Amino acid sequence: MTRPIVGIIGNSDMLNVDYPVFTTGKMNVEAVSNVAGCVPLLVPADPRVLSVQELLNTFDGFLLTGGRPNVHPSEYGEDETKAHGAFDRCRDEITLPLVRACVDLGLPFFGVCRGFQEVAVAMGSTLHPEIRDLPGRDNHRMPPDGTLQEKFELRHDVTVTQGGVFHKVLGAATVRTNTLHGQGIKAAGPRIVIDGYAPDGTPEAIYVKDAKGFTLSVQWHPEWQAGIDPVSRALFGAFGDAARAYARSKRAKADA
Repeated sequence: MTRPIVGIIGNSDMLNVDYPVFTTGKMNVEAVSNVAGCVPLLVPADPRVLSVQELLNTFDGFLLTGGRPNVHPSEYGEDETKAHGAFDRCRDEITLPLVRACVDLGLPFFGVCRGFQEVAVAMGSTLHPEIRDLPGRDNHRMPPDGTLQEKFELRHDVTVTQGGVFHKVLGAATVRTNTLHGQGIKAAGPRIVIDGYAPDGTPEAIYVKDAKGFTLSVQWHPEWQAGIDPVSRALFGAFGDAARAYARSKRAKADA
């Protein structure tokens, strides 16, 4: 059987300082292929080369990846400050309407880190630019030094709603995760359900209320060691199942 096709949202980057490229982490590709069981294809997130409608017509699911640039604060009604960091306005122009269209269609997506924030903003949420500066909050950013293993090590628990959506997927109410982000949800949009929190109260797991399809999103990076980490395997496995169900439904409509 043909595997469903998942679009991995790419980031704009520079190769050798001056050569512009679209990139994604090898970990994202391996997680989609080997754990979710889908065909991974990189999406250049730039409205000058493709449209949201073309993406909706082509893919059976989307992985909204992490990335250094943040969603521009104008997208949630705030002014840009130095604390908001770098931006990728082209990616904003693709992912935010893409999320809303996927919610309407029931087309599955899985949001990770920046992708989590994109889902939140697309559905009406606002963001804190730097949660480590908030009273009582921890520093959730990637450690500046150390090996990749040390940077992605599991650093705090996430507690999800007992009997909720994430609990059913993960099979546990408390899981251990990594943490490599600076921003976080300030006020959740009306359809954003915060289903999991870090010990300091930072939202870590969300989904879209009453959505037709898979909309789970997490603030951590489950692509790290996704093949062996039980939390990552459960999340990518559930996402892959959703993409397969969507692909079957699409084929059935085409054959009708």
